[in-house]
Amino acid sequence: MQIHVVQQNQTLTGIAQAYSTTVNDLVEANEVPNPNNLVVGQTLVIPIVGRFHWVQPGDTLFSIAQRVGVSFQELARINNIPVNQPLQVGVRLYIPPRPKTRGEFNAYVEPRGTTVAPVLEESAREAAPYLTYLAPFSFQAQRDGSLKEPLLNNFPAIARANNNVLMMVITNQENDQFSDELGRILLNDMTIQNRFLENIVTTAKKYGFRDIHFDMEYLRPADREAYNNFLRKAKARFQREGWLLSTALAPKTSAEQKGAWYEAHDYKAHGEIVDFVVIMTYEWGYSGGPAMPVSPIGPVRDVLEYALTEMPGSKIMMGQNLYGYDWTLPFVEGTIAKAVSPQQAIQIAAQRNVPIQYDTKAQAPFFNYVDDEGKRHEVWFEDARSIQAKFDLIKELSLRGMSYWKLGLSFPQNWLLILENFNVVKQS
Repeated sequence: MQIHVVQQNQTLTGIAQAYSTTVNDLVEANEVPNPNNLVVGQTLVIPIVGRFHWVQPGDTLFSIAQRVGVSFQELARINNIPVNQPLQVGVRLYIPPRPKTRGEFNAYVEPRGTTVAPVLEESAREAAPYLTYLAPFSFQAQRDGSLKEPLLNNFPAIARANNNVLMMVITNQENDQFSDELGRILLNDMTIQNRFLENIVTTAKKYGFRDIHFDMEYLRPADREAYNNFLRKAKARFQREGWLLSTALAPKTSAEQKGAWYEAHDYKAHGEIVDFVVIMTYEWGYSGGPAMPVSPIGPVRDVLEYALTEMPGSKIMMGQNLYGYDWTLPFVEGTIAKAVSPQQAIQIAAQRNVPIQYDTKAQAPFFNYVDDEGKRHEVWFEDARSIQAKFDLIKELSLRGMSYWKLGLSFPQNWLLILENFNVVKQS
């Protein structure tokens, strides 16, 4: 499998011929939203086994072999060329597929309103073969220790059919906002806490949840140790049922990081107590802030490298957005950017006839356009290159895998690249 970046005047026909594949295969694999109007800078995942390299000036068999992780002798044998023969510029060489590593993948799915939208359920059905965990969001804890259930519909059945661990996500949300007061009650009132834990056990058994996942945010800094103690108690209780315990953590770069979202999240303690964590390495660029990459690779790396000083990589799942944002410029405090899927972003660029650029420092695609009212826009999103950069980081740091927020926004290239890079762990 190979990532191709569309150049000026290229067509699907020409690209398919270059890679010895078909237009139909390209369209189907990428769900190309603009087959007759490709955008300069748009990425396509080429659905072939292995990949091709066109010899560039200065290339040697040895230098190419070093870059692709194959011996130069093997590269010569595969391409039926003499080991010592100088390479001609423009010659196409076949590169065999890289070995895969094991990886675990989770995706949250968030039903809103009074019914589950069919498109959301279909999104879960399409993603489930590539997932280890499926996580309906969320069971909201109540002040009396009871639980407000999300819409589950067919999500448990989808998880069972695809050998996914059904993840029970529990939050301290009230009116869709994280509540430090609700957190204070749950973590410090032992009568309510005991009732809370037993209600979790009863509900998990009812639906078949096998991982209990606490996403407790905006907790009081004073409740840091209370949260740790609660997790120890929960771990002992759930262990009797044979269940996993996991938590969601805010993206920190030090144990002393200040702020209401950070101080109660004790990386070292969570690493010791729970089976794994999801670190929310996204939302640097967010809907209420100025235009910038949602998950730039530099800050993502900084968070993960700090996390590795507090816990093993085998317990860390990198958080990853499945969306981007379309900001109206200039940014005005109080305005909200529109969320867009990678497919929608490509459609906008095609409609506005603007090229997609790529920030190599952030490892993220973006573009600018002017709307019908003359307003300027900036769009940052995800593509095959940005996801591959994150997968490379997972492998470099030997992390457990990746967790996606959230299903429902189309990004077919992501799932193709999972299969190219990883053997997805399925929990029996």
